[in-house]
Amino acid sequence: MRQAITLSALGLGTTSPNPPVGCVILNQHGAVVGAGFHRRKGEPHAEAHALNAAGDAACGGTAVVTLEPCNHVGVTPACRQELINAGVSRVVIAVMDPTSRGEGGASMLAAAGVEVETDVLRNEALTVLEPWLTATVRRRPYLTWAFAAEGGHQSAAEERGLLDLRANADLVLAGKTVDEGIPGGHASAHFALPDDADMGVALLLWLSAAYDAGARSVLVVGHEHGAGMRPHLDAVDELVVSVPRTDPSRALEVVQSDLILIGFRLVEVTAHADSLTSRMRRVRR
Repeated sequence: MRQAITLSALGLGTTSPNPPVGCVILNQHGAVVGAGFHRRKGEPHAEAHALNAAGDAACGGTAVVTLEPCNHVGVTPACRQELINAGVSRVVIAVMDPTSRGEGGASMLAAAGVEVETDVLRNEALTVLEPWLTATVRRRPYLTWAFAAEGGHQSAAEERGLLDLRANADLVLAGKTVDEGIPGGHASAHFALPDDADMGVALLLWLSAAYDAGARSVLVVGHEHGAGMRPHLDAVDELVVSVPRTDPSRALEVVQSDLILIGFRLVEVTAHADSLTSRMRRVRR
């Protein structure tokens, strides 16, 4: 399952509106014979890639997948049917899909005589799937705001960090420009850029429009968006704040007591040669 989770992350930034999913196929003896991930909507799902790699070795084997196999025929065939057709005898699932149609892929697999095990390493799979799941359940993109505290100049380390954040996001708002996190990464038939963002009273409306256009994760970059973002912090899922390294005598100026905002928990602190980056995630009940 950890191999499948790692594979699923290769689809971050390009799969939306579909989820990033990974799949590994084991033969009857427990050896890995196939693996795959979903890259973008309209292309084969993770299970299809993995089954294609496994070939006849999948028969009687096990499929390990990060998200419940889909139960509907859309742009591509239903994954649960492809697993059944391949003769897979067991399917191991990390996270159940809240968008399952009808009885759900897991139920249909079980009805076909396939052994199904669920919630395997679920929390680890959520490290990749949580933004998509959060956005799908509430119908608004997962929102990350990244900035340098006090509007400080971005260091080279901070810029490298922003590149990493961009690669995980469907949309990036930097200054007044909205673009794909990975330019040209999504399937144009199923994804579109929304109109320019208004960080004021229309933020939630813009996020809803972005969701309708196919985005499931949005990154807002820059301290200059503070006036528009701070009144809507309840819509922010993650904060990424960079501060400069400093002499101990200036510690209070650089890392102030309100750096970790109420309603957020600190999940990561990364030290760079000339800066410190804190990553905070909204506390969910």
